[in-house]
Amino acid sequence: MTGNLHAAAIVFVCAAVTVALRALPFVCFGGKRGVPRLVSALGRTLPPAIMAALVVYCLKGVPYGTLADGARQLIAAAAVVALHVWRRNTLLSIAAGTGLYMLLLRI
Repeated sequence: MTGNLHAAAIVFVCAAVTVALRALPFVCFGGKRGVPRLVSALGRTLPPAIMAALVVYCLKGVPYGTLADGARQLIAAAAVVALHVWRRNTLLSIAAGTGLYMLLLRI
């Protein structure tokens, strides 16, 4: 029984922290108070910075000895960039790039 009580306590704490984190921006910036310039600037700059870090992480293991070694990864990455520049749809870009990479792995 203590195992079930322990699991229930963990779920409760996780749920409470999630609700608190979701409510925090409304508590801090709700009402007539405006969003500080620093927070607005972080909101504009962090998403591209995180995406760039993910790209570096995904391509860090690509062997650059010959073109054939890392061609699959580079082709898929180029497709993601091209689709995102063309359509400006992150979900489409990532899904299509992942699908293309999986297809290239099977060829």
